[in-house]
Amino acid sequence: MVNKQKKKKKRTIPIRLNILFFVVFFLFSILILRLGVVQIVYGNDYKREIERTEDITVNSPVPRGKMFDRNGKVIVDNMPRNAITYTNFGVSQDEMLKVAERLAELIDLKPDKVQERDKQDYWMIKNPDRAKEKVTKKELDALKEKYEDTKEYNKEVYKLQLDRITKAELNELTDKDLEILAIYRAFSSGYALTPQIVKNEDVTQEEFALVSENLQYLPGVDTTTDWERSYTFGSTLKTVLGKVTDSNEGIPKEELDYYLARDYNRNDRVGKSYLEKQYEDVLHGQKEKVKNITDKTGKVIETKVISEGERGKDLVLTIDMDLQLEVEKIIEEELMKAKQSPRTGLLDRAFVVLMDPNTGDVLTMAGKQLVRDKETGKTELQDFALGTITTSYNVGSTVKGATVLTGYQTGAIRPGTVFYDAPLKIKNSKKISSWKNFGNTSDIRALRVSSNVYMFKTAIEIGQGHYEYEKPLPINKKAFDTMRESFAQFGLGNRTGIDLPNEATGYVGPQKDPAQLLFLAIGQYDTYTPMQLAQYVSTIANGGYRIQPRLVKEIRDPLMESEELGPVVKEIEPKVLNRIKLQKGWMENIHEGFRQVTQHPEGTAYKKFIGATYSPAGKTGTAQGFYDGPQRNKYDEPPEVMNLSFVGYAPHNDPEVAISVVVPWAYQGRSGGHSANTTIARRVLDKYFEMKKTREENKLNQNSTSTENQNDEMNEEQQNEE
Repeated sequence: MVNKQKKKKKRTIPIRLNILFFVVFFLFSILILRLGVVQIVYGNDYKREIERTEDITVNSPVPRGKMFDRNGKVIVDNMPRNAITYTNFGVSQDEMLKVAERLAELIDLKPDKVQERDKQDYWMIKNPDRAKEKVTKKELDALKEKYEDTKEYNKEVYKLQLDRITKAELNELTDKDLEILAIYRAFSSGYALTPQIVKNEDVTQEEFALVSENLQYLPGVDTTTDWERSYTFGSTLKTVLGKVTDSNEGIPKEELDYYLARDYNRNDRVGKSYLEKQYEDVLHGQKEKVKNITDKTGKVIETKVISEGERGKDLVLTIDMDLQLEVEKIIEEELMKAKQSPRTGLLDRAFVVLMDPNTGDVLTMAGKQLVRDKETGKTELQDFALGTITTSYNVGSTVKGATVLTGYQTGAIRPGTVFYDAPLKIKNSKKISSWKNFGNTSDIRALRVSSNVYMFKTAIEIGQGHYEYEKPLPINKKAFDTMRESFAQFGLGNRTGIDLPNEATGYVGPQKDPAQLLFLAIGQYDTYTPMQLAQYVSTIANGGYRIQPRLVKEIRDPLMESEELGPVVKEIEPKVLNRIKLQKGWMENIHEGFRQVTQHPEGTAYKKFIGATYSPAGKTGTAQGFYDGPQRNKYDEPPEVMNLSFVGYAPHNDPEVAISVVVPWAYQGRSGGHSANTTIARRVLDKYFEMKKTREENKLNQNSTSTENQNDEMNEEQQNEE
């Protein structure tokens, strides 16, 4: 029995071992098969995963936002155009050059941007052996001893080679070489993994198609749609709308750190002046974000779109472009007409600002300037709307409303105060007077007839002075600060706060002798911009609120593939900068004085505004000064000139529009043959109310037509039901 049991045990052990060996063999077979699949089928994929070293996110630029006028008309748009780009994926110089040579066979690119240094570099790339021969072994040994750092050594060797390339050698470069160089220059001027414009001007359909068909032979090259700014109304307001850098300029050097910190690329186009710059954050849009995954060599393994791009948000301006065009036309006509008058050789510009005095909306911002073309020698009118905020002038009697109110505030005068208007004579000074002796004159009449003497005597009272004929005039010099601070409440001599950079404040006269205080009171000492005048008269029109002028009223989301306005993102609310402290009767007297200027037979603008149905109010200005314009270098002493101005609003009892007109250097001498300031003002206000009436009538007709159509539809439905 014992022997039988032993035999059974001996048989059982080999069977178990066999089963174990079989299981192990089976498992190893599966493992080997799996390893084979991993190595053979997925080996390259896993190898790439292991070799991934960096995820680089690249921002691709998108078109800028558009600009619309207050009525929804497009002012600034983006014009699409074909473009050829290159993205450097970390390839070598030789590889880049080969691609440039292939691309040169497909497109024409003018080498006009190629510099001397570019040619030298390219010559050395093409002639490496000849370049080496430019530096002797002795010189190389000397440089090695001098520069231990390899980079410094190579830099000095390269510099010597460049300096020794002759003009004859550079002339060896053919036209084809220069074209290849121009393309290579565009390639190498970009940044790693950032698309760089190679050509986006005059790309023909044939070029675009050829490059598109051969992209597999042009690594890094791509065809795309680029854009450029287009202006629906030509040069109108172009100086105010501003400029955008092109793809070659990229970000200005002085602002590079600012924009790079805000996720811009170095070659991004940005607004570089005025509205384009002021609203860059809004207009530049949401870039497309693309992640490039590279291996250890810098080669791109995979590209993923992280987020889709969206063009910039749109701006709705306060400007009424139809009105702007009409105002510009009026300025041009009256400027050219005035030039026919005697002694107007220095007259070369005129400005008009129309503003809503209750909101600060700038309805028109117009300026025209006569400029001689250097090439043709002909004189032509150019847009100079920017001059309404960047240039300042003596504006004369238009500031007298501020002078009277300063008199009220300081207690120098009160409503109804009467001064005798007769010439004044301060010791060692010329006699000064109004344009006519008016006798006893009240504050309201002083505004109506534009009495200088009334303003002189008000200023003397503000300065706590004592006037006697042909005697010295003692005054408190603090009166200059008092008057200027008071004027600043209206915006005179102050930045208006308009949403544009580089606004001028005007010139502040340096002297503080008594005579200058009197001239300050009549607008013939400090200088003011046309925009400051518009803010000043708006402050009077609305009862004492200084409103910040604004050019942008809304920011809107873009509607892709549409010319219509998208939903409102932000509405720019009117902003009150300060309120003038007033007592009962003060502003009412100013309003009445301004009304009488245009509606009383004695008013200085009465003849010009006879028959105006919109009840205007305003103040004329004529400032005697000295010419300081572009032709001043022609004279040993600046000639005496007169500046003409006008400020006003309408209707006088419920103002909806305010106006400032400035015509600098209207004529030489103290009298002239034209009144362009009031002529322009009358024509512009007439046009404003004419257009308003036409629009209201059109709106009524549209509503009537719409109602009739609705009634017709209802009648048709009833008939169908019956």
